[in-house]
Amino acid sequence: MRNRYGCWTAMGLFACLTATPACAEALESSIPEENAPFRIAAPQTLAGIAPEHWDLDDIARAERGAATEARLAALPQEAQPAPAAYGPPAPPSPSDPAAAPSITDGPPPRDANGHVPREFSTHRGFFRQTGAVGTELALLSAYVGAQSIPKLFKPTTGFHFKDEGWFGKDTHNIGVDKLTHAYNTYLIAELLHYRIHRNTGGSEGDALTAGILAAGLMAINEISDAIEPDSGYSMQDVTMNIAGAAFSVLRNTVPGLKEKVAFKLEIIPNGNIYSHVGKKHYEQQRFMFSLKGAGFEGLERSPLKYLDLQVGYYASDFLNSDRDRGITPKRHLFVGVGLNLGELLFAKSGSRIGRAAYSVLDYLQVPYTSLRYDTTGRFGN
Repeated sequence: MRNRYGCWTAMGLFACLTATPACAEALESSIPEENAPFRIAAPQTLAGIAPEHWDLDDIARAERGAATEARLAALPQEAQPAPAAYGPPAPPSPSDPAAAPSITDGPPPRDANGHVPREFSTHRGFFRQTGAVGTELALLSAYVGAQSIPKLFKPTTGFHFKDEGWFGKDTHNIGVDKLTHAYNTYLIAELLHYRIHRNTGGSEGDALTAGILAAGLMAINEISDAIEPDSGYSMQDVTMNIAGAAFSVLRNTVPGLKEKVAFKLEIIPNGNIYSHVGKKHYEQQRFMFSLKGAGFEGLERSPLKYLDLQVGYYASDFLNSDRDRGITPKRHLFVGVGLNLGELLFAKSGSRIGRAAYSVLDYLQVPYTSLRYDTTGRFGN
């Protein structure tokens, strides 16, 4: 497409140039004498000016007249009018820094999310940006792989798929495990984006690179489930992994979204305070999207900046012991208002610890700092 437009431009310029008197005269002089009948006719004389002297300066003199020319000749040289010329003024010389500023002077431009456009980026493309976080990827791969090692010491089977369902009451964990997949992938994508953004100077596309790496890492990790007899490679899990990574990409590319919306996890203590694995682990979890008052300019001088509007989900009564007693599992879709402790305690902190705490609290909701109402009629935390 670009070559086609370039061809039309060249043809247009050629047509314009050949229409000028100077070009016509040059073409005429270039034709051999024996081809004289095919010469271009010389232009007619204008105001007594010979064709061989056709230029704008001569036309201007003819129009001014002899008397005016005599007065102009008496002026000092620096006061003489500048000779006219065809076409636009010549561009400033590149050798003059003041006249021809370089686009590379100063810091590169950045968008609202702090990303440098591709033409100014130091790391263009997926593979160059991936190379900027080789150490981080190695550490994450080692951590994810370590989670799968215990499975190798248990009975295994061949690779197989399994339909685990979504949020139905007949599923093992009533969908909480699916939100766990989305949240874990989201966290990995956020971490990788932070490191890529820092290591590449904010090169454009770093959020997408981070999202692809996070979703790919979690998809590989899913293989360990595919060799368990009572589990399998779940496409529902993979879909939720992609959803979590996609939200990270949106949050880091859509202007203002990161300041306004957060994907958070709250862990409610149980009798063991914290259960690392199993159904009890899932029962402790509350997942929510928080609309942050601090992200809206109209609320920056209001106490509402310290509050978040929450929409979330959790499940209860789905332990094996609950099912054995005939208790029906419950799904809780809730709305509520939560306290944004990060904004309240660390928004103005200048210390490294304070900034780190502010970042952590953008992903975690502290227990018992919210009031909610859910679909089971429960009001409270």
